[in-house]
Amino acid sequence: MTDAPAAVSAFAPPQPVLVNASRFRAAHAADWERLESLISRIERRSVRALQDEDLLALPLLYRSALSSLAVARETSLDRALIVYLEQLCTRAYFQLYGVPSSALSQLGRFFRHSWPTAIRAIWRETLVAFLLTAAAALVGYVLVRGDPSWFFGIVGDGMAQGRDPSASAESLRQTLYNTKGQDALATFAAFLFTHNAQIAIFAFALGFAFGVPTVLLIVYNGLSLGAFLAVFVPKGLGFGFVGWIMIHGTTELFAIILSGAAGFRIGTAIAFPGRQARMDAAVAAGKTGATVMAGTVVMLAVAGVLEGIGRQTITADLSRYAIGLAMLAGWLLYFYLPRGRNGVVQA
Repeated sequence: MTDAPAAVSAFAPPQPVLVNASRFRAAHAADWERLESLISRIERRSVRALQDEDLLALPLLYRSALSSLAVARETSLDRALIVYLEQLCTRAYFQLYGVPSSALSQLGRFFRHSWPTAIRAIWRETLVAFLLTAAAALVGYVLVRGDPSWFFGIVGDGMAQGRDPSASAESLRQTLYNTKGQDALATFAAFLFTHNAQIAIFAFALGFAFGVPTVLLIVYNGLSLGAFLAVFVPKGLGFGFVGWIMIHGTTELFAIILSGAAGFRIGTAIAFPGRQARMDAAVAAGKTGATVMAGTVVMLAVAGVLEGIGRQTITADLSRYAIGLAMLAGWLLYFYLPRGRNGVVQA
């Protein structure tokens, strides 16, 4: 009879090991913090920033963190601790076993692979931002054509600078083709570039508010474009105005649309995280959006060069259209042609 309890216990399922979370943290937190400090130092500078004793301790601390992660997973400790250890071990792994690369190679990988991949990932949001811009431009055009007073409600004096419904056809023509008033043109170009750059930055940065401010900024930009069209088209200068805009606008407007798309990605991830935790969805969307925006800064710089040089020196409409269309085709091919893993365009 004395053997019965032993026989029963032999078939009982093993009980999980119980670990006190507070004691577990207290016992290992110092090692985790030291490992994180060493990894952060390497990431900021290089492995040369470590002392000899730190180099010797690094693999031991990494293995200790891996062991702590295994225990945390096995004993189902709090999720925040597990995520922290996973991220810490991943960072340490790449510093210990990752292939070292120079800043130049990392920059090349960004332009070959990371940036185009991030932009292709948000193609739906990009399409929405484009449609919003086009629809708002149409609305702005119709409003100003129907009632010119709408122009001043949409476009501020700083952007208009005399280009309003009351301007004569000749004065408007001078703004498009006169190369003598370079100072005035340069001032307006700088203002317009700064204005559009601010819209691009805010369209991305305010995406966290469920994308609502981003929608408003994209719509406002489209309304402004439509309002200007409603000024130049009735004076017979619509073709020239579009060419004047295209020389830099295909790059600059594309950058704004991509910035809005990145903001939409963050806003929708927060509003509709799906099966992910809301914070995890926001972080993933933020990484994609940040990659898009890092490249968008380059687009805005290119647009600034085109705006500051080409638009004031090239006065032929067909040349302006050719440059604008060539830039647009170049961006589309660069972003959307399929690539292999190494970033090489596939035939």
